[in-house]
Amino acid sequence: MPASPEQGEPAAVGPPAATQLAAAPLPYPGPSGPPVNAGQWGPPAPGSSGAPTHSGPWGQPGTAGPWGPPPAQAPWGPSPNEAQWGPPPGAGREPSAGPPGAYPAGPQGAYPPALPAGYAPYPPGPGRQPGPPARTHRWGLGAYFLVEAVFLLASVAVAGILGDRLSSSAGALVIALVVPTVLAAGTALLVTWWRGNGPAIDLGLQFSWRDVGIGLAFGVGGLVITIPASLLYVAIVGNDTTSAVGEEFGGVRSGPLLAVVVFVIVVFVAPLCEEIVYRGLLWGAVEKLGAKRWWALVITTVVFALAHFEFTRTPLLLVVAIPIALSRLYTGRLTAGVVAHGVNNLLPAVSLVLMLLGVLPGTS
Repeated sequence: MPASPEQGEPAAVGPPAATQLAAAPLPYPGPSGPPVNAGQWGPPAPGSSGAPTHSGPWGQPGTAGPWGPPPAQAPWGPSPNEAQWGPPPGAGREPSAGPPGAYPAGPQGAYPPALPAGYAPYPPGPGRQPGPPARTHRWGLGAYFLVEAVFLLASVAVAGILGDRLSSSAGALVIALVVPTVLAAGTALLVTWWRGNGPAIDLGLQFSWRDVGIGLAFGVGGLVITIPASLLYVAIVGNDTTSAVGEEFGGVRSGPLLAVVVFVIVVFVAPLCEEIVYRGLLWGAVEKLGAKRWWALVITTVVFALAHFEFTRTPLLLVVAIPIALSRLYTGRLTAGVVAHGVNNLLPAVSLVLMLLGVLPGTS
């Protein structure tokens, strides 16, 4: 009979618990051996029966080790046996770099919920909200050049079809103003559906009342800057700074209904279409090339000013475009920019309406 410790014999000392765990067999099911996250649940504790303690929608797991059983529920559906308890697939579902359970507990378990298509993984920090949209689209600057080509060709075609009526008919001028712009914006939207993730992700075309408020703030702030800048620029350059739209509508008169249509186009339709093309498609193309967002702001602002082909007003258009671009930069979406752009167009739209009604002379 072996001696007991009381009889002076030393007690048998086994290897440390960690060594025992490492040497224990891995009774995980599946052909690929232990799960990816084997350190989370580990092999069974020495001396355990080895019986599974949990079976869920992923099939039979390995036995629970000293760290306890795996979570009972998770929202991302079945998982293959070789990665039962590892990170579930999909962008944004990586576990926290911190200690286990750093992500909030709940039905999601230890991992964050699924992200919308195209969004970047969850960043570290409180709340772990999804990051900005990842630029996973396949279109680039070529898409912008295509859209500009559509705009120019449509402008030439409409001018050729309408001919002399452009100098005397308010309705013809409305068609010439709307058709090329809407076709260009529509082409931009089609590009995002065909070669990307759609306009909501690729262009940031997402509505929220918060963005509306931010756009109003930037728009009003922009008016505080641009109105004095316009007065100063006119004083220096002279009346040659009249906009092309103002010149076209200057000698034309219309009834109240068509004047309201012009107001809606200038304040709502044109800002939406132009923001889709410049702060949406062009902005995304510049970022896809690797430019930081401040460079995207600078490049899109300059191109926006030059693309109006009103070169005597280009410096003024640069000033006008900066608050609009800042609202896009601040929110990461188009809604604020569209609202700020509409606020900026409000005074010119009122001037056009009054000119069409004959209240003001033919200037803008």
